[in-house]
Amino acid sequence: MKTMTCKQLGGACDLEFHANTFEEIANLSKNHGMEMFQKQDEDHIKAMNKMKELMNDPKSMGEWFENKKKEFDALPED
Repeated sequence: MKTMTCKQLGGACDLEFHANTFEEIANLSKNHGMEMFQKQDEDHIKAMNKMKELMNDPKSMGEWFENKKKEFDALPED
């Protein structure tokens, strides 16, 4: 199991996510983002808008995703 924070995954807070795979941790982060969006959390909405801009360029988004996956893979086990 490995740990990354919301901020490490492009978000706005220090909430920790724990997962065995990058895909799992990305899904936890996505669910958290949706919850914060529903609560209209301003900081998270700003972070989401930055991610939305990144998604407009598939190459940049792919590079970002790959770099985050490498970061996750390099983390020590909890």
